Amino acid sequence: MIPSLPDLLIEPVVRLALAEDLGRTGDVTARACIPEGARLRAAFVARKPGVAAGLDCVRLAVRALDARATVEPRLRDGDAFDAGATLVEVEADARALLAAERTALNLLGRLCGIATLTRAYVEAVAGTGARIADTRKTTPGLRALEKHAVLCGGGLNHRFGLDDAILIKDNHVAVCGGVGEAVRRARAAAGHLMKVEVEVDGLDQFDEAVAGGPDVVMLDNFTLPMLREAVARVKDRPVRPVLEASGGVNLDTVRGIAGTGVDVISVGALTHSAPSLDIGLDALPG
Repeated sequence: MIPSLPDLLIEPVVRLALAEDLGRTGDVTARACIPEGARLRAAFVARKPGVAAGLDCVRLAVRALDARATVEPRLRDGDAFDAGATLVEVEADARALLAAERTALNLLGRLCGIATLTRAYVEAVAGTGARIADTRKTTPGLRALEKHAVLCGGGLNHRFGLDDAILIKDNHVAVCGGVGEAVRRARAAAGHLMKVEVEVDGLDQFDEAVAGGPDVVMLDNFTLPMLREAVARVKDRPVRPVLEASGGVNLDTVRGIAGTGVDVISVGALTHSAPSLDIGLDALPG
C-alpha cells in the first residue's frame, strides 16, 4: 500500500489553489443559483482508465469550504481503475462543493495523470530488472504531490531537492576541472549517509568517474551500445556503482534502454509532460 502524504503537506497547496479560484468575493455563480443551505451528493468519476493518486486533495478541498462534508473515497492511491469508475463520493453544502469542484478536479486529474503515465513506463520495463525514477522537473509548489503520484504509479523517487543527495552535473564538472576531481571533492565532503551521484556524457568520463568511487553514475544520453559497454565495464567489480540512464527517454525507447542492464532509468516526462487524466464531478440522486 502506498503511504499517504500528511495533510500538513497537502493542505497549503489546496488552500492556495482555492484562494486563487475564489478570488475576492467567492463563487458568484453558486450564490446566484443555489439556495443557501442546499445539499448536494456527487461523485468524482473517471472518464478514462488510469491509476489513482491525490484522493486526499478532494477531501481537503471540499472540507476547507464545508467542514461537515462527508467525503468517501472508493479507491486507494495506487489502485488502477477503468473508465466510469467512481473515485470519491461526496455529500456537502451545494455551494461549497461547487466552489471546491475545480480545485479538486485540477489536483486529482493532474496527480492521476502522473500516476497513470508512470504505470505505463513501469509496465514497459517489466521483467528487465530496471526501475523507473522521476526527476526534479516538477511543477513549482507541487513537488511532494507529484512525486507521491510517481510512487502511486509504481516508480521510484529521485532526490527531492538539492539538500538530500550530491548530484554532480556537467557544470559542476566544468568548474572543478574534471569528473575525477569533482567526485573526489564530493566524496571528501559527503557524510556517511549522503549518496554521491555523478553525471557523465561519454565512456571516457565514465571510467574516470567510476575510479572516484561514486554511489551512482548517471549515463546521460548514452546510445544503447554505450549503455551496454558501461554495464560490462563494471560488471565484475566487487563493489560497483548503481547505473542510471537518463536523457530523451520515452515509451518507445524505454524497453530497449532497460534491456542494456542499467539499474535505474530516470524520466523527466513523468512529471513535466504527463497529461491530466479526464475526471468529472457528477451529481447523484439526493
